[in-house]
Amino acid sequence: MNALASLVALAVAVAGLLGGDASREALALDPHAERFAPGIASTRYSEIRLTLSPDGRTALWFSRDRPGGEGGHDIWFSHLQHGQWSPARPVPFNTPGRDFDPAFTADGRFVLFCSDRPGGLGGDDLYRVPVQGLQFGAVEHLGSAVNSPANEFAPMLAPDGGTLLFSSDRAGGAGGHDLYVARVDDGQLQPARPVEGAVNTAAQEFDATFLGDGRTIVFARAQDFGSSRVEQFAARAFGGRYAPGMRLPAPVNDGASDSYGAMLDWSRPGTLTYSARRGDGASLDLYRVSYRLPPSLSIPGPPVRR
Repeated sequence: MNALASLVALAVAVAGLLGGDASREALALDPHAERFAPGIASTRYSEIRLTLSPDGRTALWFSRDRPGGEGGHDIWFSHLQHGQWSPARPVPFNTPGRDFDPAFTADGRFVLFCSDRPGGLGGDDLYRVPVQGLQFGAVEHLGSAVNSPANEFAPMLAPDGGTLLFSSDRAGGAGGHDLYVARVDDGQLQPARPVEGAVNTAAQEFDATFLGDGRTIVFARAQDFGSSRVEQFAARAFGGRYAPGMRLPAPVNDGASDSYGAMLDWSRPGTLTYSARRGDGASLDLYRVSYRLPPSLSIPGPPVRR
C-alpha cells in the first residue's frame, strides 16, 4: 500500500471512530453494577455523584432531600473502617444553600464542588477544599477564569491534573448546559472554553467525567431539565475534537429511568461511579461499574489539544 492509500485508510478508520459504527464500541461495560453502601450512602433518599479518594477509604456524594444536613443540597461523607462504611455525615463546609457535585482530585489532596454560597459570581459556582484524611480545610473559590454569573456544575480535574472539565449554562454555548474545559498552567486555571467538536448540542449536556485515558468522557444529556429522561453517553477525542457521543448500554442506562452523575473511581482502575433510578424509581442511588476501552480504540495519537 502506498503512502497516499495508507493515509486514506487511516482517515476512514478515524472517521468511523468519530461518527460511524465503530464508535459504538467506544466503551464496554460490565453487565452487573454494584449498588454502593446500601443503607449508608444509597438510601431511600436521592444520592448523586459518588466520588472516592485514591486510597478508597473516603467516599463523598450529595443529596438534595436527605434530612440532617445544613441546607436543601448537601454533601455527605463516609469512611471505610475495618471493611465497613461508617454512618454518613454531612461535611462541615456545607451551607444553608446548595452544595453539591463533589469530586476528588487524582492525588486526593482536594475536593472540587459546586455551591451558590455568598461571595460567588452568581448562580452555582465552582470551589475546592483541601482534604487530609477526614479533615477539610478552607474553601476556595476557583475564580473568574471558570466561573460566571450563570451556573457551573460538576467540576472534574483530569487524571493528569492538566484540564478542568465542567458544565455551564452561560451565554455563548450551543444551548442549555454545555461542557467546558479550562487548561491548568503552572497551577493556574486558564479561561474556560466549550469542549471542541460536536458533543455540545441544543440539549443539556452536563455531569461529565474523564475516564482513565484522559481522552474519553462520560456525560449526561437531556432534552430539558425536569420533563425528559436523563441518559449517559460516552465520547472520545481525536485530534482534540469530540463526536456527539454514543448512548451507553445497560446497566448505566436502562431505557426507562434517569441516569447521571458519573465520576471516575480513583480507587479502582477501570471503574466508573454514577447515580440512577432503579426498582421503584422513587429515588436515585449510587452505583459502581467496571468499564473497558476496547483495544481497537487504542490508536496512537496526540492528547486532546485545548
